Amino acid sequence: MAKQINTKVVTNTVRLSYANVWEPKAPLSGGDARYSCSLIIPKSDTETVDAIRRAIDCALQEGIGKFGGKMPSRNQLKLPLRDGDQERDDEAYRDSWFINANSRTAPQIVDRHVQPIIDHSEVYSGVYARVSLSFYAFSANGNKGVACGLGNIQKISNGEPLGGHSNASNDFESLDDSTDEFLS
Repeated sequence: MAKQINTKVVTNTVRLSYANVWEPKAPLSGGDARYSCSLIIPKSDTETVDAIRRAIDCALQEGIGKFGGKMPSRNQLKLPLRDGDQERDDEAYRDSWFINANSRTAPQIVDRHVQPIIDHSEVYSGVYARVSLSFYAFSANGNKGVACGLGNIQKISNGEPLGGHSNASNDFESLDDSTDEFLS
């Protein structure tokens, strides 16, 4: 069940993409390294989408001072909830919304039982998870809008890896220890 309290949202199950959640990565445009991921949200999950929209509205109201005390037109703002059908030519984003979230601090990553996940191979682009997010208004260098902060991640289930990576068990078969192909 998605939860929203003011500018904070805990999503229903979403799919992680571009998951840089174990090590921070500096953006190509420069700047501080950050933990980040894109959340793929099915359009059928109206509960999560509605919670995100309410949190964005809250962030705009709380940050009205950053806009000179007047609310700019939504057309002038950069908003974090985006349409995968319109902005991504990628099957994984079809029939979905997406949101990019980042943080300077590492997210806590837990399993279904809220136990810490230590093995980095357990959470990757393609995994299904619930994610906590925080939204905040910004106005910098002529850009105004709402950004999305990455909170914590709860892995729900494995998914097909995104980004063209394959699983070694799908690439190779087990070899008999008594044979050595290289020497044959």
